[in-house]
Amino acid sequence: MPVVFRVAVCLSLCGAAAGADSAAMDRFKAEHDFIERQILEFNTHPEARARLRAEAAHPAALIEPGDVDPLAVVLRRAGALLADLQSMPGAPVLDREARELAALREKAENAAPHTPARMDLFLEACALRRRVAFSNPLLDFDRLVFIKRHRARFEHMVDQHYGFHATPGGGVFVLEKPFSDKPVVRNLLENKAVASGAMAGKRLDGGAVLSPDLDYDAQTLLFAWTEAEVPVPPTDLTPMADLWTEGSTYHIFSLDLSGGELWQLTSGPWNEFDPCFLPNGRVCFVSERRGGFLRCGLRPNPVHTLYSMRRDGSDIIRLSHHETHEWQPSVDNHGMLAYTRWDYVDRDSDIAHHLWLSFPDGRDPRSPHGNYPEIRESRPWMEMSIRAVPGSSKYVAVSTPHHGQHFGSLVLIDPLLEDDNAMSQVRRVTPDTAFPESESAPGVPCPTHKGKNHGNAEIYGTPWPLNEHYFLCAFDPGQKNYALCLVDVFGNREVLYRDPDIGCEDPIPLRPRPAPPVIPSKTRQAAEDRERPGDDTARLAVMNIYDSRLDWPEGTKITALRIIQLFPKTTPGAEDPLIGIGAQSLARGVLGTVPVEADGSVYCEAPAGVPLYFQALDEKGRAVQSMRTDTYLHPGETLSCRGCHESRHSAPDALSKVAPMAMRRPASVIQPEAEGSYPLSFPRLVQPVLDRNCLPCHRKEEKAPSLEAVPSGKWGWSESYQSLAPLAWAKHGGNGALRINGTSRSIPGEVGAKASKLAQMLDAGHHDVVLSNEDRHRLDLWLDCNSVFYHAYHDMELQAAGQVIQPVLE
Repeated sequence: MPVVFRVAVCLSLCGAAAGADSAAMDRFKAEHDFIERQILEFNTHPEARARLRAEAAHPAALIEPGDVDPLAVVLRRAGALLADLQSMPGAPVLDREARELAALREKAENAAPHTPARMDLFLEACALRRRVAFSNPLLDFDRLVFIKRHRARFEHMVDQHYGFHATPGGGVFVLEKPFSDKPVVRNLLENKAVASGAMAGKRLDGGAVLSPDLDYDAQTLLFAWTEAEVPVPPTDLTPMADLWTEGSTYHIFSLDLSGGELWQLTSGPWNEFDPCFLPNGRVCFVSERRGGFLRCGLRPNPVHTLYSMRRDGSDIIRLSHHETHEWQPSVDNHGMLAYTRWDYVDRDSDIAHHLWLSFPDGRDPRSPHGNYPEIRESRPWMEMSIRAVPGSSKYVAVSTPHHGQHFGSLVLIDPLLEDDNAMSQVRRVTPDTAFPESESAPGVPCPTHKGKNHGNAEIYGTPWPLNEHYFLCAFDPGQKNYALCLVDVFGNREVLYRDPDIGCEDPIPLRPRPAPPVIPSKTRQAAEDRERPGDDTARLAVMNIYDSRLDWPEGTKITALRIIQLFPKTTPGAEDPLIGIGAQSLARGVLGTVPVEADGSVYCEAPAGVPLYFQALDEKGRAVQSMRTDTYLHPGETLSCRGCHESRHSAPDALSKVAPMAMRRPASVIQPEAEGSYPLSFPRLVQPVLDRNCLPCHRKEEKAPSLEAVPSGKWGWSESYQSLAPLAWAKHGGNGALRINGTSRSIPGEVGAKASKLAQMLDAGHHDVVLSNEDRHRLDLWLDCNSVFYHAYHDMELQAAGQVIQPVLE
């Protein structure tokens, strides 16, 4: 902006102040500055224009070549808003506003650039737009419930939800008359004492609040609250027991909005948050109580996954047995749970934390979107605050950073569209704001494999969709004290309320809303489900394993399905220990195999309550295809799959009136694999093969690599393991591992033993070595399972010596 015009703007604002309150003037000035930034980015990055036009939910939200200043932008976007409102059912009469807008456009054409006259017109245009926006028939409520909270003190997707990283202050509030210039704020927790739980008799004063949810009848509010105690100054090396206490963690509370009663539902030395009312009367939430840690941080980061409880806090059960973190469950229009899941089994740790769906009893977790990108920077780095849009197949979400907090740019996701694992299902609601960590500016990707949170894009957050075009959300270009805001896809924003001293988040209309359908439970976990007749056996069914979106190698015949259990990490700190040559690899155990019938079908029993992944095996027992994620079953559940990585957007190749062959017989029982495969231990599975077939010759040859079982080096791996490592097969975790791994998914025929140098060497013949089928299978099995060395995260010396150490978590 030229200096002369900056002076003119200031004079114009001061002159207009007599006709408007200071809060309104602050809004207009902030709006002007924000749009100027958009125009600057448009002119600075012409290479992004085509991409943004293709990805914007509506083109009006973009900057056009003819947008000479913020006035031009506001007039154009206000026009798009007015036209959309006039087309809606129950549309307001906006003839007067249409005439005023036309008059403003005419005046703008005659006003010279960079003059006070244009600034005066900008102020008029903003005021008119606000009047138009508040006439929206979707705004048929007069109260919002929301929370006030300070931004967390730690910039990370996990650590932001630790109670001891919260700054005390804020609470739960109602905003009355939100679509007026004089909204009224009321504190819902004022003078209220907790009626039950560890905090009974105390008030929720001085702590911090997080993640509210309103019941469908609008009578009860759930939220998480912490005393925000910091027992000791946290560092990367602070013992976990010193930090995770009752007072330093989040707990879930319930507030009766009609009677005012306040109950504490959860307690303990772990964080529990993101409560969500389920249509069946239970409550879903996120909890750390299972135990376990993430694999890529130096500090303690306990895993939190989905749980469920009754509304009074009783009968707590684990819904998800996923090995790492999950966030922010909500219930979609079909009654399914929609949530964010971090997914990095044997792959890049920053590659997938996006939309997942499951049944409300935890069954059948699936990724409908974006789980296997080829380029991390091609789409949102992470998606949080996911909610179904009323009357639509779409979900609204926030494109957020991994190394930041739950703010960013708003997007719409449509799982009904074909998924290219990039942007085919995603549209930008707010193309004015970059995707944090993926982009350096809107539409400008960070260099491949070098995503970075530039710290300038955590602007929007906690959206509540009204329809596909209009959203309530948090908004602050300064990324500190967020305001409650009405946003639309046309690029308009109307600030409803701002507290200059603290952020406002999670606006929810305080009114009843239709409940999604109740999906009957098919598991035997909850107390009410255990009363039903039935057994607790979990079963797995695959209709046709050959049904895949990826081509199988020519002539492939799959004869068995291998079932592998992952052991969640039980020690804090990345690579402590290093399980094998695959960075951040999980310890695991091979449960065994079950037969695949001639038609590709599988039906078998499976263990409940543990993370599993599957491999399709050929006639030699080698993996042809392998999962790089996990799933799980619950007592009494039958998990059914159509195929193996089958397309979600096509019908089966053939429909038959005859049941698959495996479904016409009793469920198969898992047949154990070789000794040393559960838990999978190199010293117990592979070293005996080397001792029998290789060690005598290698001891004679001075230059031959050592195949001794003697531990050596930093990680305590045996010399034999280190010698075989260059010939082994492993995929890596860690930020940027996609560059090393090559892909984020498995390619049939290019996994495990089939892709390893060791197997190729043995197939070609290695001196006079002739392995028995059993010994060759042991090597192949090890290679198929990411070539790990250890099978647990403790007692490393005993493991290296060949002893069996039972995992702490299963």
